[in-house]
Order: sequence, then structure tokens, then C-alpha cells
Amino acid sequence: MKILVIADVESKSLWDHYLPEKLEGIDLIISCGDLSAEYLEFLATMVKIPILYVPGNHDHKYVTDPPGGCECIDGKIYKYRGLRIMGFGGSMRYKEGPYMYTEKQMRFRLFKSRWKIVSSSGIDILVTHAPAKGYGDMSDLPHTGFECFNKLLYRFRPAYMVHGHVHANYGGRFRRIIEHPSGTSIINAYEKYVFEIDEEKLVSLRHAGNADNGRAKRRRKSKQKKAPHGNK
Repeated sequence: MKILVIADVESKSLWDHYLPEKLEGIDLIISCGDLSAEYLEFLATMVKIPILYVPGNHDHKYVTDPPGGCECIDGKIYKYRGLRIMGFGGSMRYKEGPYMYTEKQMRFRLFKSRWKIVSSSGIDILVTHAPAKGYGDMSDLPHTGFECFNKLLYRFRPAYMVHGHVHANYGGRFRRIIEHPSGTSIINAYEKYVFEIDEEKLVSLRHAGNADNGRAKRRRKSKQKKAPHGNK
């Protein structure tokens, strides 16, 4: 499966100079935020495939005028051809805005969504606007990544994480692909990038995630059994 990921800057190749063959073979489009609704709507009229998105920190217009023909996955799990895709939009809070969060607020958002992930037996692709802390982020507050994303990657081991927010013209901090210690491939979707799902990687991380979940469940059951004795 081929996936086109986009973020931050509208691609002139796909908008001003669009040709149908440029999206030939693409099975899914994912926007990681900070793109105009008009751009996403244009793509939605050009292709008959799902276009998923999360809002970026500059997408305040989405509140009242979201992109038509596209699916918002902010705080949701979207299933497509066997893939489990979950999104969390927004960036670190550096001013007031509808899609800006402190670390504590984002952590709470993930906490509220944990049962969605567990009930889906994990996720395969994590879609965010901001990066994970230490993996493609920057040192200034607006572009600092969220530490809680790292915990999610270690806990559920998605095969891929795609994000935006850090532009290629920001200098040496930009990296298109970073391998996270959890095994997740982190992809910066700036402007546009196409990647193909690695089925072997997908199966391997699903197996690892299921094993981790099994051990976690056994530990919880063990603690529950010991608790009554400890209260005597």
C-alpha cells in the first residue's frame, strides 16, 4: 500500500501543476496539518481515495470551516484495509489557540484515548502534527515535541509515525525519516512524501506490541491478586 503524506506547505506540483498521473498508485492520503482547507478539498475532488487529516497549530479555521470531503482523525482511530490509524493534532502551547496543548494536556488526551487503542489491539500508524520530543523536534517552545508521544510509541509500537510542524527550510534539524528505539519509523511529512507499507515490519511490530500487552495484562492481574493479602 502506498501512502502520500503531506504537511505545512501546499505542494505546487500537486495543486498549481496537478496531473492525474502524479497520484497514480496512491492508496491513501494523510495530512499532518497546517494546510489550507481549499488544498485538501482540491485533492479530494481529484482522487477517489480517503484523505485523512489532523489539525495543525495554524488551522484555527478548521473549527468552523473544516475541509470538505476529508476525514478528521484527531483523537480517533480510522481503519483502512486492515491498517489502524490514529491521529492527534496540534502543537506545544506557546499562545492561545484551539489546537495548542501543554505537555500535561496532550498527555491527558492520550490517556483518554487509551481504551480506543486497546480495544483495537493497538495501532499501526500514529498521525500527529507535532513530533515526539527528541525525534525531529527543535529546541524552541513552539517546535518542541511531546514526550508523551514517546511513551505511546514504546507502549503500542506502531510501525509508523507521521508528523509535520518542522519545515525542511528550518535548517539542519530537518530529517525526513528517523528510526525510533521502539522500532517505529518516524516520517516528517513536510510538503509531500510517499512511502509504502513494509508488511514484514508491520507484522513484526504487531507481534511485539501484542507480546508487550500480554505481559502488561499479566502484571495487572498479578497485582490484583496480591492486593487483598496486602490489605490484611
